[in-house]
Amino acid sequence: MEEVAAAHAAESADGAPGGASALDRTAACCHGGAKMAVLAYSLGKREINQHFTIKNAKLISLVLVILLTVFHTASRYYGGGDSCEWLLSRGRYLGDNVWQPYGCMMHKYKSIEAKTCLAEKRVAFVGDSRIRQLFYSFIKIIDPRQREDGNKHEDISFEDESSSVNVDFLWHPEANNSMKESLISWTHEASPKPDVVILGAATWSIKLHSGSSETLQQYKVNLTAIAVPLERLADHGEVYWVLQDPVNEKVLSENRKMITNQQLELYNEAAVDALNSSKRNSRSKVKLLAASRQAALETISQSEDGLHLPEGTRNVGAMILMNSVCNKLLRPIDGSCCQMLPPPNLLQKLSACFFLGSAVVFLFLHVLGNNRHRRPVPPDVESLEEKKPATAPVPLGQKAPFQALCRMGIIMAYFYLCDRADVFMKEQKFYTHSTFFIPLIYIFILGVFYSENSKENKLLNREQTDEWKGWMQLVILIYHISGASAFIPVYMHVRVLVAAYLFQTGYGHFSFFWLKGDFGLYRVCQVLFRLNFLVLVLCVVMDRQYQFYYFVPLVTFWFVIIYATLALWPQILQKRANTSGMWHLGVLAKLLILLLFICFFAYSQGFFESIFSVWPISKCFELNGSIHEWWFRWKLDRFAVIHGMLFAFIYLVLQKRQVMSEGKGETLFSAKISNLLLFLSIISFITYSVWASSCKNKTECNEMHPYISVVQILAFILIRNIPGYARSIYSSFFAWFGKISLELFICQYHIWLAADTKGILVLIPGNPSLNIMVSTFIFVCVAHEISLITNDLAQVVIPKDSVALLKRLGAVGLFSLVLLLLARGSKTIPGA
Repeated sequence: MEEVAAAHAAESADGAPGGASALDRTAACCHGGAKMAVLAYSLGKREINQHFTIKNAKLISLVLVILLTVFHTASRYYGGGDSCEWLLSRGRYLGDNVWQPYGCMMHKYKSIEAKTCLAEKRVAFVGDSRIRQLFYSFIKIIDPRQREDGNKHEDISFEDESSSVNVDFLWHPEANNSMKESLISWTHEASPKPDVVILGAATWSIKLHSGSSETLQQYKVNLTAIAVPLERLADHGEVYWVLQDPVNEKVLSENRKMITNQQLELYNEAAVDALNSSKRNSRSKVKLLAASRQAALETISQSEDGLHLPEGTRNVGAMILMNSVCNKLLRPIDGSCCQMLPPPNLLQKLSACFFLGSAVVFLFLHVLGNNRHRRPVPPDVESLEEKKPATAPVPLGQKAPFQALCRMGIIMAYFYLCDRADVFMKEQKFYTHSTFFIPLIYIFILGVFYSENSKENKLLNREQTDEWKGWMQLVILIYHISGASAFIPVYMHVRVLVAAYLFQTGYGHFSFFWLKGDFGLYRVCQVLFRLNFLVLVLCVVMDRQYQFYYFVPLVTFWFVIIYATLALWPQILQKRANTSGMWHLGVLAKLLILLLFICFFAYSQGFFESIFSVWPISKCFELNGSIHEWWFRWKLDRFAVIHGMLFAFIYLVLQKRQVMSEGKGETLFSAKISNLLLFLSIISFITYSVWASSCKNKTECNEMHPYISVVQILAFILIRNIPGYARSIYSSFFAWFGKISLELFICQYHIWLAADTKGILVLIPGNPSLNIMVSTFIFVCVAHEISLITNDLAQVVIPKDSVALLKRLGAVGLFSLVLLLLARGSKTIPGA
């Protein structure tokens, strides 16, 4: 109310007759306006927080999921949900020559993939010069060295001897008896039949007969006759009729002026009618390729002669054909068009039964009236390092774990629908500077809006580390969904953020062990459970390997290493170190040994891979039968954790010796030292950014990254903590996300991104901005709920009693062994 009183006082002073001068009145008015702005800011935040709670948000997200699932299921059932039709019929350009089919992802095939798909197959292109262009674009995917040097108005043959692929172009510029006879010859039993036929024609008929209506009628009659052998060929392979692309009438030569877009539309309609009239039972077996025509509408203005398409547009048509033919065979993870997802395997079926059983037990207990369960207040959760249990948790009721499993089952069903079932759509990523930097500006404005006073003023206090993890996680999420890894300067800065997470892992765990000295089995199991619970469930439900979620194996590995380093004899804690400074040297010796251990493995890739390739350890670190991904991830940030441990040690020693001033509003060091450190930090920060922006090659820059990323991290810590006013405030918005940062990082794989992070989940088709808002809202609610479920189950699964804990560990070990044996014989989906 002081702000209100001050504002009223300012208003009274301003309106007092014969009062202050105009300057004084202006100053009072500005002061009162500032006070009112602060009050409005505070009340606005309070109003938002009061009415839009996380509980209400989750209810809204549940309703949205149900409605969207019903909508997409009905759309597929009644409106035609075949992704092959989407691929062939419509789409849009994301950028220069980057085509996005409607509702599915198009894989960019490489030569080796095309040869594998088309091995020992015969492909035939039949038609005019436009089809000849498509033929050349198609064979260039198979062999990029091919040139367009064939004779015009003649047949052309292509053969790749290494894969026995044959691709022929047959010159038939008109849909007439000549084309019909060629097609009929393939239908004879003795003649070799092509596996894929692509044909189309119309422009020559328009040109030769000056676009007469009689020619159009004859064209339709001819196509109706041609449709019969096409249907027969479709019984053996795949047949595509290419609809006519538009022309640029302004630049057409005089002898082509009669080829107008209006005429081409009439011929396309005639082709659709003729081919669809041959439907047997339900639908024609001849597929219509209309997407290339839609792509040409946007690029025909770039045509040199007004008739033939630019090379980029022709390549789009060829890649659409390659996806239509090959996706169902090679099953690329980033090619969801024309691809049927495999049925659930044994483990997925067992997990569904388990969650259904938990729901049945929960309902049974609920009906019995066992309502004694009272949900405990969620403890302050710390993601990525650990989530501390409540100091005095309320004992969970009998049905609480089954309720948690029931909620988890519902969430896992949503995961499966998003990324393992043909319910929701998927689209590919496309990077532009605006898709990355504009959302970045939005979230930082929100972060500033929710600035609050910190309860602590210590360096890297809990609120500040949560804030740090929160904004970093949001940046990483935007980086992933925008496809910003294609832009090397952004990629290198995000690599620093990942290193900073590992730095916090080393800092947080070292600080805990140094101050508390709790090396008990209970705490170790708590940390490991909270880090790995969600990922282990996803490995089963989503049929993915543990290493696929690379960050969790990474932080789990480093937690075990930190624990082993500090727990092994001699255990040096702060209490013991206070008695003699020699113990400090003991800690440094342990860290030096750990550093040598890291360096040895970093320069011995063969030895590293031989150790982690031993079964069953390999099951935790292999991805698609190779340990290379684990080697790459481990090596890339190999020093980040030990940097965090060393920083924690130096900070805690300096804090104990009261070298730093951590009072409210006080600078961390003396004025001269603080100013010097701030200056050096800013220079270091800018220098790294300049270096990262000049990077031309990811491989070379990644080699430097482990050695210099700590400079950027330390610079940020000093800039954030040296000024006293900076330490005394934090963003509650970022801190909230920081508490669920681990869940956010893992959940994005399947319910925000799609196709195992290769694409983007589409819940609202046709409106990318609204789609991102809706999918993000649901995604965040799900991540928060999973953090609560993990907290509930941790209290049940990890008992404090040592004997009970050992028994459960034995049971978990036996269960894991059974799962490993079952998974040993299962086949991993390619392209994961």
